[in-house]
Amino acid sequence: MNAPAWTTLLVIAKEPVPGRVKTRLTPPYTPQEAATLAEAALTDTLHTVLKTPARRRVLVLDGAHGPWLPSGFDVVPQAHGGLDERIAAAFTHCDDGPALLVGMDTPQLTPDLLAQPARDDADAWFGPAADGGFWALGLTDPARAGDLVRGVPMSTDRTGLIQRRRLADAGLLVHDLPELRDVDTETDAATVAACCPPGSRFAATVASYTEAAR
Repeated sequence: MNAPAWTTLLVIAKEPVPGRVKTRLTPPYTPQEAATLAEAALTDTLHTVLKTPARRRVLVLDGAHGPWLPSGFDVVPQAHGGLDERIAAAFTHCDDGPALLVGMDTPQLTPDLLAQPARDDADAWFGPAADGGFWALGLTDPARAGDLVRGVPMSTDRTGLIQRRRLADAGLLVHDLPELRDVDTETDAATVAACCPPGSRFAATVASYTEAAR
């Protein structure tokens, strides 16, 4: 029997403020340009989530929302602590039922990519990132997130491996999603922009900066 569509879709993100986001893009980008790229990536992600079937959509935000936020999201603040604590706490805002969390660093996401996993009979969904982290984490029982995520070392080249193993060691049937590349560096930005769907704000912003630099 197929699993139901997502009950809750979560986006964990940081307000795109110059000097606080995408600092590894600087240089060659200025802090303002890096923040503009971050805003474009976040906006693309939010609009993709809006197009994905779900009962509820939640933005778990570090900072304040701005005009880039479309309607249709509940906005809640991120918890304090390390990223593992903040991810675990994000799942406490879910309704009962399958939930999927994504970040703001993969603007190449499409509704089909996000919607497909909800049709699989699994206990968890895991999206590995090319840098060794992960871009998506889904759970049929969001209440288990604390035990499954807290204590996983974040922002290392083994984060994804350790998190994936944590899910399997808990006896969960894990469905693996395609590997995606996060936007961290200038090379990442160019590579991801080339993978974005038509109409991508992120791809258009990268292209505008590339053209201006010529």
